[in-house]
Amino acid sequence: MSRVAKKPIALPKGVEVSTQGGNVVAKGPKGSLSIAKPEGVEVKVEDGNALLSAADPMHVPMAGTLRAILANMVKGVSEGFERKLELVGVGYRAAMQGKDLNLSLGFSHPVLFPAPEGITIATPTQTEIVVSGADKQRVGEVAAKIRGFRPPEPYKGKGVKYAGENIIRKEAKKA
Repeated sequence: MSRVAKKPIALPKGVEVSTQGGNVVAKGPKGSLSIAKPEGVEVKVEDGNALLSAADPMHVPMAGTLRAILANMVKGVSEGFERKLELVGVGYRAAMQGKDLNLSLGFSHPVLFPAPEGITIATPTQTEIVVSGADKQRVGEVAAKIRGFRPPEPYKGKGVKYAGENIIRKEAKKA
């Protein structure tokens, strides 16, 4: 069996994993997440650990995938995930207006981005954005959409970038 699928998932205090119909549900202090359980994969909860097993060798890869997703769901409902973005450029600013993110990115108009359900957007400073939530995939998707409004350009590095992202710079044309 897959090495990934064999490893048990430790359930922190306050987190419950259960199978309801054809879904696997994780409930915790940060909310509840669910995923459709593929055929041929069994999920059991024993002694504070979630264990996965495959019915036959054909379903082993799916068991490993489900184990990785389930581990992220357990971490999400207990701790949550967050992604930090930085704005680089003169006049580039971010501010919250209710539940909408207002971005000034050098366009002739401000960019308004409504926060999706289950996602929290915060702006600690005018040049920082923090996207957080329980679902790792949705947090990454929202952060990528915000970055997509003005990705960093290679000459001056202006734009919206992930915190810690290294922008490969190009040399400007010489006369």
